[in-house]
Amino acid sequence: MPSSLPDRERIESDFEGYVEGAYKRNGPVFACMLARQMVFSEARLTWRQIRNGRPGDLFGTTDLGLLEAPWPGGTTGELLVRMIQDADLAGNFYATTADDQGRYGKAATGPGRRVVRMRPDWVTLVLRSASGDPYALDTKVVGYLYQPRPSSRVAADLSDAVLLLPDEVCHFSPIPDPAARFRGMSWLTPVLREIQSDSAATAHKETVFRNAATPSMVVRFARETTPEAFDQFVSRFKASHQGVENAHKTLFLGGGADVTPLTFDFRQLEFSQTQGKGESRVASAAGVPPSWVGFSEGLQGSALNAGNFSAARRRFADGTIRPLWRQAAAALQVLVPPPSGAQLWYDGRDIAFLREDRKDAAEIQRQQASTIRQLTDAGFKPDSVVRAVQAEDWTLLAHTGLFSVQLQPPGTQQTAPPTAPVDSDDAEEGQ
Repeated sequence: MPSSLPDRERIESDFEGYVEGAYKRNGPVFACMLARQMVFSEARLTWRQIRNGRPGDLFGTTDLGLLEAPWPGGTTGELLVRMIQDADLAGNFYATTADDQGRYGKAATGPGRRVVRMRPDWVTLVLRSASGDPYALDTKVVGYLYQPRPSSRVAADLSDAVLLLPDEVCHFSPIPDPAARFRGMSWLTPVLREIQSDSAATAHKETVFRNAATPSMVVRFARETTPEAFDQFVSRFKASHQGVENAHKTLFLGGGADVTPLTFDFRQLEFSQTQGKGESRVASAAGVPPSWVGFSEGLQGSALNAGNFSAARRRFADGTIRPLWRQAAAALQVLVPPPSGAQLWYDGRDIAFLREDRKDAAEIQRQQASTIRQLTDAGFKPDSVVRAVQAEDWTLLAHTGLFSVQLQPPGTQQTAPPTAPVDSDDAEEGQ
């Protein structure tokens, strides 16, 4: 079936090209993706109660076992790594469930039920609208067609394809593609030229060291030099002076040869400025502060000050990782439907990277405790005070009708405590 049918959407980026050309061969890209993976994979998945539209307590059930052990020997962290890796490289992560009886999706209810990753460039989104126009406003995704491409080592045809319904597929696409309505885009796409330039600069440096480990030079010969003599001289010159092992040797030339070094040195060959700017752009697209991945631009000046370093960590956690966790949890709800009145959420309380956030949370709780005490002392009912502070809704407050100087129903008489009798002898001594 042709892949260009108007009722289909296939991932636009070259998945294999990004894997081989960027992830496996470019250091800055690998460093940024690894930083995202290491923090993203630390979260635990759990349920969160929703009360009157506000988040409540976290809790767990046995249904979460599928995400805690998504496949034999697998963990939640490994599942999250796969999710963020495919999303980074292809813009999309797809997964469904399967069992040992060869069933997929909702039909997979037998022994060995597990989460299975669907390679993103083998997935096609099937679209439908009432008018048959894939660009109509009522167009929606009606299925996910999974089919290994003929370019793989396994021969594939349409009979090998598996069609799954939308409620059977986890689709995680954190960056929407503005040119497509239902698929995501890799963050590598906008910085592809920076990645290519960085790879070219690295190859250029390698060439310098491989050729001579010193700046290149021009060798001139007399007009009378024969082609045979020229070829013999070039061959001997390369054998004696080309390569790192021959660097800085004394150069001896025969009659008729004149050497002219090029007008630049190693300081002019340094690519730290050029590559440093490119690395920062790659890190910016990845949402990772350069200081956290050791890029030269992030290891200069005030970037390493304690306050700035903490601010960079907070920006990475709050501006990059937490939104990714929220979107991943929402996507995984397809595989593990939440209980009534709850949603799938993440628990980051045990993540070392967020320890400073826990300090902030403790400070917030201290302020809330102070607010609860003040409101209670002002005569509000304690239960209503707690609900109002948790929900940040002051309309939930209910007053007792008593105030801090009263706190007793009007007309209540308090009996003074009895005083001890005074001994007559002590009274006389006091006089």
